[in-house]
This record gives sequence, structure tokens and C-alpha cells, in this order.
Amino acid sequence: MAAAPSMAAAIAATLPAVSTTPAPAAPTYEAIPASMSKAIDIEADIPLTSVQLDGLVVSKIIKHSREAQGGNAHGLLLGLDLDGTLEVSNCFPLPHHFNEEDDKSIKGVAKYQASMLRSLKEVQADDSIVGFYQATTLGSFFSQSLVETQAIHQERLRHGGVVVVHDISQTARGNASFRGFRLTKAFLDAYKRNNFSTESLIDHRLTFSTIVEEIPLRVRTNALMSAFLDTLATSSPSPAGAAPSLASSTTALPPSYSVLNLGGVGVARNLEQIVEAMDAYKTEEGNLGYLQRQIAREKARAEGYVMKRKEENATRVAQGLAPLPEEDVSRLFKIPPEPSRLESMLLLGRIGAYAKSVEETSSAGLVKMYATKAGNGA
Repeated sequence: MAAAPSMAAAIAATLPAVSTTPAPAAPTYEAIPASMSKAIDIEADIPLTSVQLDGLVVSKIIKHSREAQGGNAHGLLLGLDLDGTLEVSNCFPLPHHFNEEDDKSIKGVAKYQASMLRSLKEVQADDSIVGFYQATTLGSFFSQSLVETQAIHQERLRHGGVVVVHDISQTARGNASFRGFRLTKAFLDAYKRNNFSTESLIDHRLTFSTIVEEIPLRVRTNALMSAFLDTLATSSPSPAGAAPSLASSTTALPPSYSVLNLGGVGVARNLEQIVEAMDAYKTEEGNLGYLQRQIAREKARAEGYVMKRKEENATRVAQGLAPLPEEDVSRLFKIPPEPSRLESMLLLGRIGAYAKSVEETSSAGLVKMYATKAGNGA
């Protein structure tokens, strides 16, 4: 029975295929002016240096992340790479697949993606995929699915695409957190070889901190969105002749007191996540240790068999007999391959992200507590 395709593989089926047709010897179109040659960058020679998110994209991602359950919000980014800047002008969410092994669910998501891209093209909107976004909590975004999807994007898209990570917990505290990442060349090379053994990690100098590289990200707002936000922030005027009331004097946006929150609940949840990640890492290391012991036992049995055969052949030669033929040890002893340490690296990345988040939250909470203590005159 054939295994169900992965979610990233199903999504990759709708991405543009890498062109293998040779370029014509003599172009028949008009040459690009020298002043526009760098900006257009047809051959994708200009390296990607930054990511620019439109204000509409930011609002869509925040809205989707709030409506989705937990960190399940993810979708595709659409736009254009221009003069070393990846300009993201639109995005749309993808439905959440509850079962990674459900072939019907995976095909449904891929069909939905293809339908959305076709509809955007019909209305002459941006339909070029430049990456995807992923909602996360407490800064931890390392996962097998994210790595697999980004690896496919970096292989199929022009500039490799980016993954934009939105931290929901930071947004809840009043700080809209958006960061852009790409897989490093060393990690991508090891991923293509499907080799994350200890020797491979040493050769590629891979740790959990070198899985991805961050790309500078900025947000651009247009005049229409700025005007809309201004109407929300300004107070609504009271009708002529009417006495000013409390409702008319307040602003359209209710005041936020998130900065006054000491963050005690968030720290407790953060510590719980660290404990869970540490337990998962300990379990993974235990499994790796068990597999390493199995490999060592099989290698010892194979080496013992080879030494015994050499002694028998030496004895037969001394007796004037023909030596026994050498047998393939790999057929007699099935030595398991060295286990992959990718999951351990991802778990260490999660632990590092949780630790950094709790450090930032606790330090800010301590400052607020001392400020509160000083304000009360204690």
C-alpha cells in the first residue's frame, strides 16, 4: 500500500515547475533598458536582502491567527521580488489539515490552493507565490512540516521564498511580531542528502541555531490604510447642539492596558512549554541512545564473525586446506543506519526559543514590578 503524500509535497504540486527548456539563441523581444535591468532581474541574479510586507498582508495574517486555534494558522504569500526586495502584496490562508496521513485532506488543501491561485489570476491580482506564513506562540516555530515546506519553496521558487513567522503571544501583549526566515545553505545541503548523522552535522557545522537565517523585514502601509487607522484612533465628534457625553469623548479604539500586565500567566505557560519540550527532547535522546546501542551490538557481532572466519582460514591454510570463501557481512548482519538527529535539533530550537521568550517576559515583568513598588511608595 502506497504511503500518503506529505502536506508539503501536495502543496508543491501546485507550485511552478523548474524550467528545463533551453533559452533561445537569439531573443526576438525588445531588449530591457539598462536603467531597468537591475530592477526587473529576470535571471534572479540579485540576492534577496529584505522582505517588505504590505499593511493589508499584516492585517490578514493577524486576523487569521486570531481566528485559528492555537498556532495552526498558515497560508501562502503572494508578491514580487524587485531589486533584492521581496515585496509581499497579498496572502490567503490555507485550511488546517488535522491528520497528516489523511490523503483526502491533503489533496483537498492542494485543490483549494490551486483554485485560489486561479481565481486571483482571473481578476488580474498577484498570483505569484513568494513564500508562506506561519503563526506561532512564544517564539517557537521549528517543526518538521515547516522545514519540509520551506525546503520545497527554496528549490522551486525564483529567490527561494521566505517563511514569515507571526508570534501570537507577542501580539496579545501589544507588539505585532513578524520575522522572515530562510533555510541556510548548509542545512539545505544536508536536507537534500537526507543525512543528519553525527558526521554530517560536524561536516556542515550544523546546530539548532544554524538551521535558518533571518532576513530583515519591514512593513509598508499605504495612504488608504493609514487614513483608516487614523479614523479609528481619533475621537468621534458629538452632534451639533448636543451635550458632550462620555461615549462621544472617548476614542473609537478602546484603550489598551496590556502594557500594565505583569505577564505572570504568560511566564507560567512559557515554563510549561519548556518542561514539555525538555521531556520530548529527553525521550528523543533515549530513542537515539537505544538505536546507537543496537548498531554497536550488530557491528560487534559482524566484527566477531569476520575475526572468527579469519582464524578458521588461517588454521585451514596451516593444515594445507583451501580457505573458506569470504561472505558478505552486510547480508548476514543487518546493521541499522545511523539515526537522524534532525528531530533533536528542532527540539533544541524550540527549547532555545522558549527560553528566550521567558527571559524577555520575566525581565519586563521585573521592571514593571519594581515600577509598581516605587509608585506605591513601598
